[in-house]
Amino acid sequence: MPNAFIEHVNLTVRDPERSARLLHDLFGWNERWSGASALGGRTIHVGDDRFYLALYTHDGDATPADTFRKGRPFNHVGIVVDDLNDIERRVEAAGLIPFSHGDYEPGRRFYFLDFDGTEFEIVSYA
Repeated sequence: MPNAFIEHVNLTVRDPERSARLLHDLFGWNERWSGASALGGRTIHVGDDRFYLALYTHDGDATPADTFRKGRPFNHVGIVVDDLNDIERRVEAAGLIPFSHGDYEPGRRFYFLDFDGTEFEIVSYA
């Protein structure tokens, strides 16, 4: 079998700079690239040397709310961390609300919605 992994996920956001700051503040991820999108609009790639989230906007603040409806096309972005409590404090410091805490196999987790309503699952297997 090939050794495959997810290199990036492209998310539509209203404000790529704000979303990039959030991901930096939560996870220490850095901007890998930013610029005009081939489809119009703007994109920022934020992550580490292995992967990134592409934060894309075409319409900025005018992006329709329906764009961010859960389950369209995915339910959430899952991120593994070493220290779940530390990340939860960072989420709260950003003014966001953790919810649906769970402690079941294979790990502990909670969820939060970013500024656009995209759901993130934060999980620790420690």
